[in-house]
Amino acid sequence: MNRTLALLVATLAAIYPGAALAAQPVDLELALAVDVSGSIDDEEAQLQRDGYGAAFQDPAVIRAIEHGMLGRIAVAYYEWAGFDRVRVIVDWTLVSDATSAHAFAGLLTLEPPRTVRRTSISSAIDFGVPYFERNDFDGTRRVIDVSGDGANNSGDLVTHARDRAVAAGVTVNGLPIINGRPGPFGWPPIEDLDLYYRDCVIGGPGAFLVVASSFDEFAEAVRRKLILEIAGTGAAHPARLIPAQLPPERIAPPCNIGEQRIRGFDDN
Repeated sequence: MNRTLALLVATLAAIYPGAALAAQPVDLELALAVDVSGSIDDEEAQLQRDGYGAAFQDPAVIRAIEHGMLGRIAVAYYEWAGFDRVRVIVDWTLVSDATSAHAFAGLLTLEPPRTVRRTSISSAIDFGVPYFERNDFDGTRRVIDVSGDGANNSGDLVTHARDRAVAAGVTVNGLPIINGRPGPFGWPPIEDLDLYYRDCVIGGPGAFLVVASSFDEFAEAVRRKLILEIAGTGAAHPARLIPAQLPPERIAPPCNIGEQRIRGFDDN
């Protein structure tokens, strides 16, 4: 770099701090949005943390990262519950090999999860969209990965948030957790939660879902989903083709099923 060009770069950096610092290219910017609402107890919240921690130490996940075009991804992890109840656990982190993947997993263990009342998938998505703008990475894909065991019942309608994310160029993937345990106030679990996630939560290019049939199977579901997300092959995976595999008697719940339940409770 000659003296004139070097002086120009230094001048621009002084006038516009950060303008000369280009965002680092990555294969994927992945925001992991994890449910800690009232329907999830402390043990289940920890199972989710442990599942993600184990996944980022899994050799197959690490290979998927290393085999990308650039061989690196940016990952953030935040937990959500009711409206505007979002807590960042690990801010945007570069993961490119076993060392950085294990380090990310270690950051998940520094403090325990805390559960909070209500379920606002819409807030989790709405938080994630501008969150991408507050990192130092430039991904070929931007994905919010929502995991949870219930339907939206707080904040804006989930379909509105999903559509805003898709319009902003963000894909929303899902990991519904089938939980047979009654929720707060004795509410039974949402039937056909996988269909709710399919119709109401996921969206955008290549959007897909992977179902965890219980919290005990969460870790394996996370591992499979991360490999698909990192490789960018989720749309071709059978999990995305759930509708063709369903018996005809299964009917998807309405996208406001959570709000209907809340209104029914408040009216009593």
